[in-house]
Amino acid sequence: MFYKSISAVVAMTLASSAWAETDLPFALDWKFEGPSAPYFHALDAGYFAAADLNVTISEGSGSLDAIPKVATGAFPVGFADINSLMRFLDQNPGAPVTAVMMVYDKPPFAVVGRKSLGVEAPADLEGKVLGAPPPDGAWAQFPIFAAETGIDTDAITVEPVGFPTREPMLAEGNVAAITGFSFSSTLNLKRLGVPDDDISVLLMADYGVDLYGNAIIVNTDFAAANPEIITGFLSAIGMGWKDAIATPDAAIAALMERNPAADAALETERLQMAIDANVLTDFVAENGMGTIDADRMASAIEQTKSVYEFTTEPDAALYFDGSYLPTDGSLMLK
Repeated sequence: MFYKSISAVVAMTLASSAWAETDLPFALDWKFEGPSAPYFHALDAGYFAAADLNVTISEGSGSLDAIPKVATGAFPVGFADINSLMRFLDQNPGAPVTAVMMVYDKPPFAVVGRKSLGVEAPADLEGKVLGAPPPDGAWAQFPIFAAETGIDTDAITVEPVGFPTREPMLAEGNVAAITGFSFSSTLNLKRLGVPDDDISVLLMADYGVDLYGNAIIVNTDFAAANPEIITGFLSAIGMGWKDAIATPDAAIAALMERNPAADAALETERLQMAIDANVLTDFVAENGMGTIDADRMASAIEQTKSVYEFTTEPDAALYFDGSYLPTDGSLMLK
């Protein structure tokens, strides 16, 4: 009832104001780093403006961060982990939030270790200390990774760590591995001086984890009242990613305008890692960005059920709605 009452007020307020017509605050999952560059490029290239949208972009603090922001109507659109969204909707039935565009077709959930500390394969985690931030999206999926790889979780010492201390602890050798997004943790370790050839990246999707990753999410009340706004927004995002794939330097230039303290070369590498491993998959190259495969989604739900007890039977229709995706070809990345 909480979400329904709040969302009704928000929908009525927004529908009666100019803000609802053009202004669109967008909540990211994380800081202004390489993988967020396509959104800033879409802004600077005028793609949002061409859709009559005034988009403002706010950073986040983790994979779950944008979900309650969008569910309460504080932001009409956001970027979040769809697996966290499943659990959120199970715990908050009727909350007006769903995913409408898949971005990370192959999720960046990873265990990142150091070869010099004995971690090169999943089984190497046994007998080691694993650093994991409790709200981390990759940590949330670790039980599925463990089940698929057959590792003994009782033989792993899990050290709860904060996001700011995660990579420094691994760099200092206080833990042997960490959970995180592959492109974030890898590049953060390199920035801390860990040699590239000492870093092992165990991408969970390469070890039987069939989940999807981060997606654009919407407040469903706002989207239902403003379908053309959401479709225009998604089209602009697709064009931003297409340009970032073709000319990553231009996208990074837009990012650096918002985060001048960043290392442009490092963020270019981070963006390219996300493109190569997470965004431009074979499925996306063939079908375009944004959609999902129904059979794979069903498998992802079954894997989630193996480690999370849903209070009600999960329903894919609650978690993803592809009806707002543009059909003008703007989501074809090649």
